[in-house]
Amino acid sequence: MKRLSQLLTLLSLLLLWNPAPAGAQPAGGTNGNSSPASQVQSPSPPPAASPAPAYAAPDTAPAAKPKPAAALSDMVAKGGFTFKILIGLSLVMVALIFFLMVTIRRGAVVSDHFMHTADTLIRKQDYLGLLAVCNRQNEAISTITQKALDFATKNPMATFDEVREVTQAEGQRQASQLFQRITYLTDIAAVAPMVGLLGTVIGLMSEFGRISKADMQQAQMEFAGGTAEALINTAAGLVIAIPAMIVASIYRGRVNGLVSELEAAATHIMALLSAQYKRITAARAPQSQPVRR
Repeated sequence: MKRLSQLLTLLSLLLLWNPAPAGAQPAGGTNGNSSPASQVQSPSPPPAASPAPAYAAPDTAPAAKPKPAAALSDMVAKGGFTFKILIGLSLVMVALIFFLMVTIRRGAVVSDHFMHTADTLIRKQDYLGLLAVCNRQNEAISTITQKALDFATKNPMATFDEVREVTQAEGQRQASQLFQRITYLTDIAAVAPMVGLLGTVIGLMSEFGRISKADMQQAQMEFAGGTAEALINTAAGLVIAIPAMIVASIYRGRVNGLVSELEAAATHIMALLSAQYKRITAARAPQSQPVRR
């Protein structure tokens, strides 16, 4: 009976004993002699997070709007007074380009209609009619013809060489006017980058003076932004100069061709006038001889 009671006691202890999980420390201390009732069960670990689903719900938050490009007013404010000068130069450049398109063309220098009319009237010796046509036309060749006829009609005793000199002088003046229009555009192409560089230098000088009073980290950030603002002037000057140089080069070649045509037209008119002078001189020669008795 004694062994049976001991066996029952041992079985009851085994049933009541709940072993702690591995790594858990008993509540009463670190030794294993504490009673099973005094041991506290450790909390169970949280369940592992389930993997994210393959399809994510669309984000309903509004997307960040991109920053708008810098307006012209902001660029003017950042560029300073030199940027305003560059805007003025750009407007002058556009006006000059339209002016060259209107004036430097064949119809405004030498037209076939005027040459045909002048040829007909000179052969008819209708110089007054030709003067009226020259006054109505606004061409370089008509101005040259008008100067020659004015000199010839106002100076009837002038020789043909003198009339030719007047014609050549007026032709050179008309050609120089055509080249002068190209020179204005070339000057703008040369001045615009210099004005832009001046604005950049002034901007960098003011930027160096401002960052010298700030700490190192703030100075680096301000210098980067100030340098970008200062370079706006240089970029604007190049934007003006490059198209101006291209257009000036195109019209320079066109002017050379028109001047050659103008010289040929003036030579043709002077040849017609020379033939009329010779005819008139030949007709007056017998009348000037004394009558022999």
